[in-house]
Amino acid sequence: MSKKSKVQEMEEEIDKEQSVNETELKTDKVNEGVEDKDEISVEDQLKEDLAKEKDKFLRLFAEFENFKKRTSKERMELFKTAGQDVIVSMLPILDDFDRALKEISKSEDNELFKGVGLISNKFRETLKNKGLAEMEVGAGDVFDAEIHDAVTQIPAPNKKLKGKIIDVIEKGFTLGDKIIRHPKVVVGN
Repeated sequence: MSKKSKVQEMEEEIDKEQSVNETELKTDKVNEGVEDKDEISVEDQLKEDLAKEKDKFLRLFAEFENFKKRTSKERMELFKTAGQDVIVSMLPILDDFDRALKEISKSEDNELFKGVGLISNKFRETLKNKGLAEMEVGAGDVFDAEIHDAVTQIPAPNKKLKGKIIDVIEKGFTLGDKIIRHPKVVVGN
């Protein structure tokens, strides 16, 4: 073999080694790029998961705040009308006091009238402090089916009372803003 061919062979070997090294470097760079992409996608995935969890947390927090407001409102409403059943059961007693005072006023016993009047006033004030209020309804007022309970209709004594209240049979009461007993009235037609 000649010197040139040995030199050429050596150069070819060096070229082969360099090309193998370059190929390995390229492969390493490609692998590093894939790993970078994996790392980036893992990072993106973590960011996305974090965003989802933050959204879930905010929604849960808002739902809890709404729950607290709703239960607080319901509790306040319950306190306002907590004794409604008891107060409604005492309304006939108020009616009895009114009838008793009306009948006692016909008698000549003023001391009895004063005593029953004091008890009646004390009872009314106690119920008033609990939120009970008497509805103001009188003869000649316009009939409203939402507020009044018509017991009967009679021919109006005059044209002015047509469609209006002629007599109040039973008083109506409110507890706070809620009507707990509608006034029973006679309406003219």
